[in-house]
Order: sequence, then structure tokens, then C-alpha cells
Amino acid sequence: MYNLHIATIAIIAANILVSIRGFNDIGFFERYKFSIGGIKAGQKERTITSGFLHVDFSHLLFNMFTLYFFADVVISSFGPTKFLIIYLISLLAGSLLALFFHKDEPYYSAVGASGAVTGVLYSAILLYPDMTLGFFFIPIPLPAYVLGIGYLLYSIYGMKKRLGNIGHTAHFGGAIGGYLITLLFNPSLLATDTLVVVLLALPIIILFVLEKLGKI
Repeated sequence: MYNLHIATIAIIAANILVSIRGFNDIGFFERYKFSIGGIKAGQKERTITSGFLHVDFSHLLFNMFTLYFFADVVISSFGPTKFLIIYLISLLAGSLLALFFHKDEPYYSAVGASGAVTGVLYSAILLYPDMTLGFFFIPIPLPAYVLGIGYLLYSIYGMKKRLGNIGHTAHFGGAIGGYLITLLFNPSLLATDTLVVVLLALPIIILFVLEKLGKI
């Protein structure tokens, strides 16, 4: 589970190199971060480039550390090419959901690989829903799908309350991307793990129902 495949190394290297450039060149950082105003002005590449920039080393380390633990789970099931597709589609899905929810906020901006990494995490959860995960504040490991559902529900709450300086919307969008592409690559999961597939879909349905009702 903790092997470091060349595909994972390539992604981590790209994040490190682009992030360090951003740390040292504010003009570069501002030009390629996710920005509603910039994207509406035609700079569509920001939806991708922003996913390789980070605010600081701790932000970068956390995302790459999470990727390290879950990338090989996806690669072992799908191979490196499909893993890279899941990563990039999740990154784009995070940006697109942020664009959808913040389209009327021209000064909204964000950076980070969190959307892409969350997509990889949710792909791993779909593939191995019974693996156990734990966080520092949860002393007892829980089934991955339980934490996955809980995290998406927390993201909805974070989006609604604008909690912290965190891109909850991008995280949620990345999870949607990872969820959908994993099912596309392995539709048999709909038959073999129907309950988990449905349970993981519930927070997604809740999000769009709340948006339709104007509650978020």
C-alpha cells in the first residue's frame, strides 16, 4: 500500500517544483492560482495550474503525505495511466465545483492539490471500502466509507458556514470526480458494493438538493 510508483513520484515532483516557484515568485503565484475573476477573463488554465500551487510547505506536505498513502491503492487496481486520469479529473472537478458555487464572487481564490488528492482518496475508498482509517482526533479506526461520508457531510457544513481558510468546495468536487471516474473504470462496483456506492452518493445528492433550495 505504501510503494512509491513513478506516477506518484511525478505528481509529487510537479507539486513541489510548481509550489516552490510560487513561494518565491508572487507574480507567478497570482497568475496561476484559482481565481474567479481570472477564469472569467479567459484564463481557463487556472482550473488546473492552481492544483499544483500551495500556500506554504505545511499545506504542500499535508497534501503530498495523503497522496503517498492512497495513490498506490488506486494504481494497484487501475494502473498508472488511469490513476493519473483520476487525479487530473478530480483536480478539474474540484475547480469546476468551486467555479459553480463561487461564480458571483470575483475575488474568490484558492490553491492546492486537495481536490485531486481527495479524488484519489475517494477512489481508494470505493475500491476498498472496508479498509480502516483513523485521524488524530478519532482514536478508533473506522471503515473508510464511514469516514468518507462523514468528511463529505463536514465539507457541506464547511461550505455553508465558510469555515476557515479551506477550499471545502474543491475538496467536495474532487471527491465527486474520483467517485464518478472510479465507477466509470470499474462499473462492477455497482453490483458488488451497491450499498457503499449508494451511501457515498448520498452527501453528493444532499449538496445539490441544498443548493437547489438555496440553503448553501
